[in-house]
This record gives sequence, C-alpha cells and structure tokens, in this order.
Amino acid sequence: MNRTTDGESIDFEPHDAFDSAEETTDRLRRWTGNPEADGDAHRVFGQDGTGGLAALWRVRPGRPLTEQPVVFMGSEGECGVAAGSLSDFLWMPADGCGPFEAMPYGTPESRPDTALSALAERHATTDRRPARDILAGARAEFPTFAEDIAARCR
Repeated sequence: MNRTTDGESIDFEPHDAFDSAEETTDRLRRWTGNPEADGDAHRVFGQDGTGGLAALWRVRPGRPLTEQPVVFMGSEGECGVAAGSLSDFLWMPADGCGPFEAMPYGTPESRPDTALSALAERHATTDRRPARDILAGARAEFPTFAEDIAARCR
C-alpha cells in the first residue's frame, strides 16, 4: 500500500493470500522466541516494510474471519489490536493510518485518502469512523492482547 498522503506514508503491504498455518506458526514462534507457540488463532494477511505482521485474530468463536479483530505484531516488539474487524480496518488507511502507524502510541492525525476511502466505501460493512476511534474501540474490547502475547514470549 505504502500510499503517501500529505507527505506521510502508510507502511502496509497486503499479501495476495493468507499465510499458510505452518508459516504463521513459524513466524509467531520466531516473534515470541517460544518454540511451542501456536499460530492457529491468527491469519496473517499483510506486513509493514520491516516485517511486522498484520493478522486476523480468531478470537470470536463461530464468527467469520471478516468479523475477527485485526492485530499487529511489529518487528521491534510493538503489539496490539488495531481494529475490531476487517471492515473497521479498511477505514483506517482511508483515514491515513496503517497498523504500524497505530502502534504503540496511537493513530496519527487524520489524513483522509480519496482512493483508499473509495475502496473502503465499496467493501466495508461498518460505518466510516476516524482511525483513532476504531483503535480506541478495539483496544477497549481487547485490553489484554499485548500482555497475552508478551506472556507467550521467552
């Protein structure tokens, strides 16, 4: 994606398909340093330029992948829930914020992007909201994600 809006870029590269379960487990094991970590609850679908991972976190039993939260695990240990669903995640880059930019300090100032807004308008099933509101809602719903991942680290 790496779109530039007002001189600022969104550092996000979507994959053409989800990473395999084996690749996801391997990445999670390397990220946590835990050889027993299991990636079954995550579906990696993109990354930033440093190799930080964006994934759907399958934490809502019985719900489709599109209704699962989007999480980010950065190359320098940044970690958190970026959006409550894939639909909400589409509104983040439309507002000028990728998952890397939202970690660990929160969203930058709103910088709407016309092309990414049009994409979100076509595919999102949730109402448009500023990235800061999406991030705040996701973190309020899943306040212990970063601590839970940290507990898996060795």
